[in-house]
Amino acid sequence: MDNDFSIDLIDIASTIRSSDVITLRFVAVGQRLLLDFRTTELDGPMVRVVDPVKSIDERYRSLQRMRPRFSKPEKIVAVWWPRFASSLRTTGIWDEVMTRVSEMGYPDAVRKAEEAIAELIELERRQQREAITGIGFRTLWSAPAARL
Repeated sequence: MDNDFSIDLIDIASTIRSSDVITLRFVAVGQRLLLDFRTTELDGPMVRVVDPVKSIDERYRSLQRMRPRFSKPEKIVAVWWPRFASSLRTTGIWDEVMTRVSEMGYPDAVRKAEEAIAELIELERRQQREAITGIGFRTLWSAPAARL
């Protein structure tokens, strides 16, 4: 079940339409979805699953390594998405991302964006399976020993 947090979809859609660089932070996985809509003649927009960083300076440095032909962006907008990644599709937010990416005219970027959302959804599913099976998770308390 997805969290029932109130989020301002209109504001998030506006951010996607107007900001150059955005990171989406999710509730179930530590990875972020990085949206970089800047382009050059050689480089299209980038949508990629990335690891979290410890500081904004570290995010700027990692972005510079991923996109060395670009100067440092004026700002990186962080968006907290308190729902599962699949809800980006059901709320229409993913449509905003894909519209912006596809309108830029880089077909490979469209494919990579779809791969990124699929990767993120799979990471969440894997985490859910691991939580159910106990892989990588510990309980806060143990069940009492059964008496025979």
